[in-house]
Amino acid sequence: MSHSPAQPSTPLNIVVLAGGESAESDISLKSGENVSRALTARGHQVVTVDPSLVDLETYDWSTCDVVFLALHGTYGEDGTIQATLERLGVPYSGCDAPTSKLAFSKSASKERFIQQNVSTPSYVLIHESDDAQRIEQHARSMGYPLVVKPDAQGSSLGVTIVKSPEELPQALTRCFHYDSFGILESAIAGTEWTVSLVDDDVLPLIQIETPHEFFDYEAKYLEDSTQYHFEFQQPTNVIQSIIKTGVGACQALGTSGIVRVDILLDRFQQPWVLEVNTIPGFTDHSLVPKAAAQAGLDFGELCERVLLSRLAKATTRPQN
Repeated sequence: MSHSPAQPSTPLNIVVLAGGESAESDISLKSGENVSRALTARGHQVVTVDPSLVDLETYDWSTCDVVFLALHGTYGEDGTIQATLERLGVPYSGCDAPTSKLAFSKSASKERFIQQNVSTPSYVLIHESDDAQRIEQHARSMGYPLVVKPDAQGSSLGVTIVKSPEELPQALTRCFHYDSFGILESAIAGTEWTVSLVDDDVLPLIQIETPHEFFDYEAKYLEDSTQYHFEFQQPTNVIQSIIKTGVGACQALGTSGIVRVDILLDRFQQPWVLEVNTIPGFTDHSLVPKAAAQAGLDFGELCERVLLSRLAKATTRPQN
């Protein structure tokens, strides 16, 4: 991992956007609190703003140097807030609007992965208005077990592993509670891994072990029983293939900033990309801060590095 850019000689005026109205707003507020605390400790002037309480169109951006996006889920990761900030001429952390929109849709991401030869489980895109028999037919031809998940949602919300046709209707109801589109995805039995990137630099790989059926919302944020491993039993070439697959997924989408790739490793040691998170969690339970700490990178340093990288690329902001 290369060294982070030098600390600015003068403190930055930073707005951390957190909260919002998505199903992940509670997690977003915790992420924002962590980011604000870390950047304040680095000597910056930090203000946290919740877009569900403040109108960003009329907010006074004149003193803001850069925005740190800690908004998870809809509006935060789907390109909407990015497009708003671009229109207002405010630099922000992370991926641009088109990349965010692409990454947030599991089906659109998968199409890009397939084009770029990045392994991802096969899938079928479904809609809540689809005929139930048609969905059942897709599921039957795909075979059980399979995974039902919303097309655009984070934190494993609305995700169900379906082991038999009898479990499908309830899984679909759960999925369509979060999104009008969903996907049926081939279930891959294997171990769970995550590859985190900061721009083009790869943070230490993490293997996730949870007593839950999979790394679901509770295992991600609420459970202390989830274990995170940085030492692995797999041979070096397998570890390298997981990392290469994660990097390939990010390159396929054209990501920047702090990004996390969720991967399954099957029994044949083949990695499969599930999704790319363009605004991963920054809570005490989150994976990116753990990976950064393993690399000897202070969390505040990590957050600052992303902002400085963004400012280095930013063109002069238009005057309002």
